Amino acid sequence: MNTPTHIPPAAGDLTLLQIYQRSLALLSSEKYLAITLAAAGVFIAGVQLAEPILFGRVIDALTKGDDPSWLIGVWAALGLFGILAGVVVAVYADRLAHRQKLRHMAQVFEGAIALPQNYHAERGSGSVIRTILSGSSSLFWLWLGAMRDQLTALVGIVLMIPTALTMNVHMAQILLSLAAAYTLMNVIVMQKTSAGQAAVEGYEAALSGRVVDVIGNVSVVQSYGRIHAESRALRELMQKLLTAQFPVLTWWGVLAVLQRAAATLTMVVILIAGSILKQRGELTVGEIVSFVAFATLLIGKLDQLSGFAVRIHQQAPTLRSLFALTDELATVVDHANARPLPAIVGNVHFSNVSYRYGSGPQGVFDISFETKPGETIALVGPTGSGKSTTIALLQRFRSPDRGTIQIDGHDLADVTLLSLRASIAVVFQDAGLFNRSIAENIRIGRPDATDADVELAARRAEAHDFITLKPDGYHFVIGERGASLSGGERQRIAIARAILKNAPVLILDEATSALDAETEAKIKRALDKLRQGRTTFIIAHRLSTVANADQILVLDQGRIVERGTFETLAEGDGLFARLVAEGGFTVPKTTEQADAKAQLDMMPSS
Repeated sequence: MNTPTHIPPAAGDLTLLQIYQRSLALLSSEKYLAITLAAAGVFIAGVQLAEPILFGRVIDALTKGDDPSWLIGVWAALGLFGILAGVVVAVYADRLAHRQKLRHMAQVFEGAIALPQNYHAERGSGSVIRTILSGSSSLFWLWLGAMRDQLTALVGIVLMIPTALTMNVHMAQILLSLAAAYTLMNVIVMQKTSAGQAAVEGYEAALSGRVVDVIGNVSVVQSYGRIHAESRALRELMQKLLTAQFPVLTWWGVLAVLQRAAATLTMVVILIAGSILKQRGELTVGEIVSFVAFATLLIGKLDQLSGFAVRIHQQAPTLRSLFALTDELATVVDHANARPLPAIVGNVHFSNVSYRYGSGPQGVFDISFETKPGETIALVGPTGSGKSTTIALLQRFRSPDRGTIQIDGHDLADVTLLSLRASIAVVFQDAGLFNRSIAENIRIGRPDATDADVELAARRAEAHDFITLKPDGYHFVIGERGASLSGGERQRIAIARAILKNAPVLILDEATSALDAETEAKIKRALDKLRQGRTTFIIAHRLSTVANADQILVLDQGRIVERGTFETLAEGDGLFARLVAEGGFTVPKTTEQADAKAQLDMMPSS
């Protein structure tokens, strides 16, 4: 069962004020418009404050028998102007908030898909998706409220208090008491619900992660009869969410009742106190009416601020998660002086490279090796030995803690990520196909490729024949993750993609492990052609691919413990020889691979 998402300390320690400030800082690209809207809100607050005063003076004029026409005219003009100004501010604030929401969502999305694969593996796709979508929506409401309502409400309260004090100190004190009561109640309830709200967000993220995980593996769920079990597990998680959420909702319900009670009590006290002061001759009827209107206005503004405080408090865990993701993005960026990687031939040099995952024992340590252009390097070793980490460092999904990695003499830390990855083609064990047409999936290797280029790549990957048998051929939409294709067909599409990219460095990450022997034979021919003239890194357990490597690096516990050719390593008594003897490399039973199997059979036992 997933547990509430852990938030990195840098973002997790943000106070509500810091969240508010950081959120507003994201409007910097349109700061002048935002400032203009805020200033307009201040002006509207002043107009709203003038209405209760004019209202009271109209009443006093009527009481004295004076003509209040001009006062009514001014009051009506200000009221109409306030309404029109409020509409204009609301429309422009709404448009700005929508623009910024989509802009920020696009930025976070672009950064998130550039994060290392292990980041997504650790947090889960559902959690990352929820963070982006919910976080962007939370920012939208915060921006909209700040520009359209909150500043107007806050300035209105700040201006109201001294205005009320100049009219009557005793009545102003009643209004101050109401404001203090609202503030105190909000602070208490926020303290009571802080931990609960964080738990709610954690369960919400876990719920999203669970749904994405199950839907993404729906074939396994159906095949293993897991429908009821997964539904039951989801309901259990929902129950935990409700258990955490109900106390929070109860506290906010209590707050709403107490605030309504305080507002009603304030109106009663104002009328009672106003009557007493009127009898003493210290207050006019019009001034009593003004204070009643002040109280009504104050209650409305306090409700606005209270509602805003409730919203930002409830959404604080979501925003902290979003900012934590944003902070993570900042670690995967180019240096200020990074330059594009020029055309390369594929000389890769690892020099004393170390990388540790957190404070644990996993990682790679003191990795050093060099490849000549066009060589094939095989990385072998037990699970967790550091093979994938080494390849991740080469693609700069991670940056070394120590040491350097160079391609053709260029330090990877000094080149742009885009140019580096443009020089590397990868074929994964999981083909990684999109729910798009076959042509679109192949063209990911080179978006500007012509139809003829795509077809040529498919032919070289031995995929053209099966593609032409599909409905609509190259325009056939293959379903989510290539569900409409067989495993071998998916892999050949992935290889065609790499062929089309035509990069000088090639990575084959278990690229043939999921294939039957006949299909592997076809793909091996395509890979052999693809490898010509390219520096190739192979992570594999197939003997056919490992046996042909120019150099084999044997890793164990993050270190290179052996290196050499297949023959020299298999004849030794080290880890590689034991892996061969224990069946650590499978041998395909095909004619094409007979020479590789015979080579193994001729090796002495160890």
